[in-house]
Amino acid sequence: MEETNELLTGVSGMLWGWPMIALLLGTHILLTIRLRFPQRHIFKAIRLSVQKDGNATGEVSQFGALATALAATIGTGNIVGVGTAIALGGPGAVLWCWLTGILGIATKYGEGLLAVKYRISSNGRMLGGPMYAIENGLANRTNTHFRWFWKLMAAAFAFFTALATFGIGSTVQANAISTLGYEVCGIPPVVIGGIVTILAAAVIMGGVKSIARCCEMLVPFMAGVYIIGCLAILYINGAYLLPALELIVQSAFDPSAAGGGLVGSSIMITARYGIARGLFSNESGLGSAPIIAASAQTKNPVRQALVSSSATFWDTVIICALTGLAIVSSIVAYPDISASDGGVLTKMAFSKIPYIGEPLLAFGSLTFAFSTILGWGLYGERGIEYLADKFTLHCSKGQDASFKERCTKKATNTYRVVFLITVYLGSVVSLDIVWNLADIFNALMAIPNLLCLLFLSGVLVSETRKYLWDNRLDEE
Repeated sequence: MEETNELLTGVSGMLWGWPMIALLLGTHILLTIRLRFPQRHIFKAIRLSVQKDGNATGEVSQFGALATALAATIGTGNIVGVGTAIALGGPGAVLWCWLTGILGIATKYGEGLLAVKYRISSNGRMLGGPMYAIENGLANRTNTHFRWFWKLMAAAFAFFTALATFGIGSTVQANAISTLGYEVCGIPPVVIGGIVTILAAAVIMGGVKSIARCCEMLVPFMAGVYIIGCLAILYINGAYLLPALELIVQSAFDPSAAGGGLVGSSIMITARYGIARGLFSNESGLGSAPIIAASAQTKNPVRQALVSSSATFWDTVIICALTGLAIVSSIVAYPDISASDGGVLTKMAFSKIPYIGEPLLAFGSLTFAFSTILGWGLYGERGIEYLADKFTLHCSKGQDASFKERCTKKATNTYRVVFLITVYLGSVVSLDIVWNLADIFNALMAIPNLLCLLFLSGVLVSETRKYLWDNRLDEE
């Protein structure tokens, strides 16, 4: 088992090394330039996210789609991950993380646009995401000799998305909840696992509308509470806020400026951990969020693209930045805090809030993890549905029209049951191998999605020119 874990660690490290970081960051930069800095429209995007798109087709509101995407994106990585980046790369990692979030807005915009443009209607539902964008935008419109490649990429994305949900989407999050519940309240993991599984089942079995409704209520509340906690820390550390900002900026380009017990031996190390954390946090380029974006009620692809892009703004530009600033200011204010353990840095920062600091962090961790389970449950279901649909196409000859529908429904229901079982198992078992598998599957998801974005970048420019640059956002 130990040898297997070491092997998986090596594979994960290879997939998430500098080549992947370069591919993700390169895509961010390319789309930022080609789309004329869509980051400029972020406040318009926020405004659109809370407006109803009258007479638009879709299953859930734009805000519901955004809330579900944020539910899956905002997770323990925003809490523990930022602390780990600071512990390994120094305080300068916060700036690199923030800059990556800024650039990632363009990629999240592109993903949302393609999801809506190439979505399909099936039995009153809107289905989309990278697998449909690859199939309808590339496989069906390319040279016959390359068509098989894009069909393979579409199927690969759906397959690895489904597999990834059993890692990052269920077991990992459930384990975080059970561990925290046992440490804070002394509740056995078996009990917590049962409660979390029942709650998740009550929402997930209701389908996309049920998940979106739950996320619409949960996400603003949980994110708001966590942001208030970070702001409280910054208020307490008010006298050290400016020195913390200076330290973050200086150590981003001169890691030796960190001094003391803070790590940061080179710019490359600092940049690597900051960029990697930013990429992992906002999931721009991963291809998961477009799956729910395709279900949004929107008049045209660009409106939803703007709304989708705001998810990266909230996740990385706001929440990760506030977490990083709260941690670094606490380290400066309280030299007794050990900066070598990323897992406890955020906890130590929140402990400086009298009485409610640690319970506040516990609440954030619990809700972040549970919401991630809901969002990724939907992503995996849509991946399985795509694969089942393609498989039954080849098996339904001579069958009535309902045969394919029955097979697809059976496949998605089976997936839901298996997913909920992994939620419970994640609460009670060790997850060293699962973490590595999750990282591997996430990387294998990202590759087809990034290829899709790059090869369809011309479509992104064309649609953006039509609706955004020509000021026709209200047209269908």
